[in-house]
Amino acid sequence: MVQMNKRNVLITGGSRGLGKAIGGLLDESGRYNVIVPSREEMDLSSTRKITDYFNRNKTGVDILINNAGINILGGIEDIAENSLEEMLAVNLVAPLKLVQSCVAHMKSQMWGRIVNISSIWGIRSKERRLLYSATKFGLNGVTKSLSRELGGYNILVNSVCPGYVNTELTSKNIPLEEQEKIKSTIPLGRFAEPGEIAELVRFLVSDENSYITGQTIIIDGGFLA
Repeated sequence: MVQMNKRNVLITGGSRGLGKAIGGLLDESGRYNVIVPSREEMDLSSTRKITDYFNRNKTGVDILINNAGINILGGIEDIAENSLEEMLAVNLVAPLKLVQSCVAHMKSQMWGRIVNISSIWGIRSKERRLLYSATKFGLNGVTKSLSRELGGYNILVNSVCPGYVNTELTSKNIPLEEQEKIKSTIPLGRFAEPGEIAELVRFLVSDENSYITGQTIIIDGGFLA
């Protein structure tokens, strides 16, 4: 149930991993109403279903965290048409549609925060990351453009670009031996914990952040350095 006098935060992909850590940290503060739609409530692969969600739920969103994303690996000759459409829909089109759905309320309040969870692969890329990088580079471009468009309304827009994070998905996708090789290339010698990324997001969406906007903030333990 949404409580008054708290800012409403909508987080996509908030049921596990990084999204769950962000939602949990904000909820613990007691300053936010954390809204985490399930896939049944809001299917990010369909703009119509995103619109339907907001037609059913009229609560104004003060803070939007575009966290949900999918990563289908493959080279240029391996990319299936459905993979192309799905990744573009979830990783790039859905965040744009969500901003469209939330921004009028933020403007009316003359206050808002939007954080797009991007990736180090939106700063650099590597083989088999073609689609993922295309969407994350695009998302970082969205961040920069929106920061210019919305700054006059005191709506701050930033991208957070994590490196390797210690989540269930990382453990599933990267064999243990390969994880150890990657850690040896990170100056801090380890993957990030979800809570460390969540702390950065917490600051960016808070009143403590009054002047950071339009940035792509890398948090990777020095990996890209």
